[in-house]
Amino acid sequence: MDSIAHLQRHRELLLEEYRHELAENEAEMGRMSLDLRLSKGLCWYPLELGRSFYNSLNQYVLAVSRPAREDGEEEDGSRFEYGVPVKFFFIDKDGKSVFLSYPCTVSLVDGDTMLVAVPGESAVSRLRAETGLGVQLSFDETTYRLMFAALDRVIAAKNDRLAGLREILLGAAPAVKRGSAVRGSFSWLNPSQEDAVNSILCSRDVAIVHGPPGTGKTTTLTEAVFETLFRENQVMVCAQSNAAVDWVCLKLIERGIPVLRVGNPVRIDDKVMDCTFEKRFEDHPDYPLLWNVRRAARECSAALRSKNGNRRALSARLRELRKKADELEHSITDNVFDSARVIACTLAGAASKVLFNRHYSTLFIDEAAQALEAASWIAINKADRVVFAGDHCQLPPTVKCLRALDAGLGRTLMEVVAENKPECVSLLTMQYRMNETIMRFSSYFFYDNRLKAAPQISARDTSSFGLPMLWIDTCDCGFSEQHVSDGTGRVNRGEARFAVSVLKNYAQPFGAERIRSEHIDFGLISPYKAQVSCLRGLVSRNRFLKSIRSSVSINTVDGFQGQERDVIIISLVRSNRNSNIGFLHELRRMNVAMTRARYKLVIIGDSRTMCAHPFYKALYNYIEKSGGLLVPAPVSDCPSPAGPAMDSFVSGGPALDSLASAGTAPDGPDGPNGQSVPGKCT
Repeated sequence: MDSIAHLQRHRELLLEEYRHELAENEAEMGRMSLDLRLSKGLCWYPLELGRSFYNSLNQYVLAVSRPAREDGEEEDGSRFEYGVPVKFFFIDKDGKSVFLSYPCTVSLVDGDTMLVAVPGESAVSRLRAETGLGVQLSFDETTYRLMFAALDRVIAAKNDRLAGLREILLGAAPAVKRGSAVRGSFSWLNPSQEDAVNSILCSRDVAIVHGPPGTGKTTTLTEAVFETLFRENQVMVCAQSNAAVDWVCLKLIERGIPVLRVGNPVRIDDKVMDCTFEKRFEDHPDYPLLWNVRRAARECSAALRSKNGNRRALSARLRELRKKADELEHSITDNVFDSARVIACTLAGAASKVLFNRHYSTLFIDEAAQALEAASWIAINKADRVVFAGDHCQLPPTVKCLRALDAGLGRTLMEVVAENKPECVSLLTMQYRMNETIMRFSSYFFYDNRLKAAPQISARDTSSFGLPMLWIDTCDCGFSEQHVSDGTGRVNRGEARFAVSVLKNYAQPFGAERIRSEHIDFGLISPYKAQVSCLRGLVSRNRFLKSIRSSVSINTVDGFQGQERDVIIISLVRSNRNSNIGFLHELRRMNVAMTRARYKLVIIGDSRTMCAHPFYKALYNYIEKSGGLLVPAPVSDCPSPAGPAMDSFVSGGPALDSLASAGTAPDGPDGPNGQSVPGKCT
């Protein structure tokens, strides 16, 4: 398939995903009563309309407020925040919500009051004429519009750098190295990190940093940016999520690099707020003058509408003031951008109007393996070369339409380029996080057995944690999974109670004081949201675990991406007669879960269900050979699952390890019948 056909196919799949998500959103909203929408924080009703005016961004905004909550009433988890699209509605005589067509966005939220940017004064007049108004979140189409526009530009590109990059990244055109580049020496990096930085510096078109868990991808990327800035005045750094962008920003700031963070201030970490475009813009010495000019322009416009005074003179004055305001705004913006060496934003944020007509020699995309291809093209539109950093053996982008997913929508641009241009890929091989036994399985199965544990890993004191890997086999414990929600969700309450008992009995021997003073932390992971909710409820009711709650993280696999903990306990949930493991077939999800652990990994699951799949069978065999297999007593001998008898089984924390089957750490995992299992990322 040539590059144009590839992009057209990707656009078709993206359109299918958009329609699926839009229909899903409308159906969900349509099923909800007004009271339910209110309780979920999806709308405010009834509204009291306040004054309307132009804000500091020159938007015409309407102040609205909702009824104050009664004393003791909890926050409703309102999802209204700066920049989100909303729509006004009123309730008709049949009690149905009737929505008005005005496109509006939230400008500010302060408690029970909100400023909503509206199209203009006529819209406000129409709203004031209605009674019983409410405001509700709209489906946010912004990112989809940006992705479609980016794909259309790439498809249409001819005889320019964007067309050239398209053929290099997707087609048969070769990626060229810079002939004059001199290899640098960076003694503070390990050899694979140094190779990656040099590969980036030598590339003219594209480079890929493949960073498995714990290998210092962000460190490598930061160094590459630092070195690139000796050759270029300014670079762009992007990632799919705001959290990933902020994390890179913090690392760049630590290196003393001036960073300008572009994006929605509400979604930006407080630690980088001083670097935001809005903060720098408002701190500029010419900003007060701009504010005064805009105010004078609004007063002049109001005088024109009131038909007071000389209309010709007022019109001329208004044109002069608007021209002056535009000149000041452009001057301040240029000054703010010129003072930065790194422009940082999300991939969608690269289409921000403040970045219009700005172009960069080099674009760095972090967490590139989590971004839809179309999202990557939004930022690539603004660059001459691109550096991808990520790990396509960890979590892929989220795709909700199964048909589009099966057809390849979830395949990222980083994956495509890595396959087409393997010579551009630098694999980081030295990992600094996991115990070597934990690392070895992931290395073998996902990374061609190329990962090595850093020397300091073997030098760590692990005596307090016992065996590094355990599989507690619950096949005879009487635990069973239950369907929740729409049938795709799963919960296993017996396994959840057991997992919390395991957590308590591993944490208790350390003691709350030591856990806090030594910053020992624990992670409880499950692939299913319903199980996570169940686990959180059980932990909140356990007296000891409540006392160390700040040291215990409980989340889905997706929620743990990029994080690490001393001890990780995984609740697999699935337990059924058909050996159906659902989306646990997505092995990259399990790779993420396992590789969050520094010292100890505990897997709790039903071997009869899980081990029908060769990956889980290989993992089970690997842990058994290392001496980490535990099989609790059958349910007939333990009538109350996860009750006192089960607590007795898991009591004593690391002492539990002594009950495991004897063995030594194996060289590599085996398949169901002892055969080697080929490494793969799917």
